Amino acid sequence: MRKRLEALDRLDAYFPEIENAEHGDEADTAELGRRSRDLRDRLEKRNRELYAAIRYEIQRGDPGGLMKWVDALAESEGGREPAKSLRYDNADELISGVFQFAEPEVGKMAKGTEMVFYQPTPARHIFDLIHRTALTDADVLVDLGSGLGHVPLLVSICTRARTHGIELEGRYVERARECARTLNVHTATFEQQDAREADLSTGTVFYLHTPFKGSILRSVLNRLKGEAARRPIRICSYGPCTATLSEEPWLEAELVPDVKRIALFNVRP
Repeated sequence: MRKRLEALDRLDAYFPEIENAEHGDEADTAELGRRSRDLRDRLEKRNRELYAAIRYEIQRGDPGGLMKWVDALAESEGGREPAKSLRYDNADELISGVFQFAEPEVGKMAKGTEMVFYQPTPARHIFDLIHRTALTDADVLVDLGSGLGHVPLLVSICTRARTHGIELEGRYVERARECARTLNVHTATFEQQDAREADLSTGTVFYLHTPFKGSILRSVLNRLKGEAARRPIRICSYGPCTATLSEEPWLEAELVPDVKRIALFNVRP
């Protein structure tokens, strides 16, 4: 799969498509374009077949095929330890192909000054979160600013935990719910709600991929502090908000916090 994806990248980068050329160098270029298009079609067809097979296994409640390919891609790219980077890689291509998200028009969405432009968490970091949190069937992971639902869906597919995504943008919530229905994932739910007002009482683990900043982040952290006073919770973060969480006196990081990797915080006793 990695080699197919690399070949597709090269085809997109180096082989132009020129239609209706009739003579000379232009005709040769057009023929090369047609040949590259045929090769691209064959490679993409094989990928679609793989994605469909993995999707079918997930629908039957078996994540084994997905994890096999995720592990194989990780090994081919240097090991299972996630790179400390914000970039996306072939695991994201795999998840995108399996989940088949129908992303809404982002340009039309209104954003306040403290709302951060949506970017999904890179897949390798989601699997790092799954590994480090060791979630059980007693856990409920709440994703604050869940976007299209990558984190709740993968956590529900790969663990026995329940998940709940809270997202302000209704069109993202619709897409996440549609994906959960298509994949037959019943333990992942999604709610259109402001994180400052949503019910957080069922969560045991909370995740933030820097969905907001400033006073909104402060308000949400105050709410989480209130939840922590009533029961044990953990908080995971990724991106710039990790620096803010690391300064909270009521939280203690398991490892040295790094904005380019999942950070896991426990509540200080």
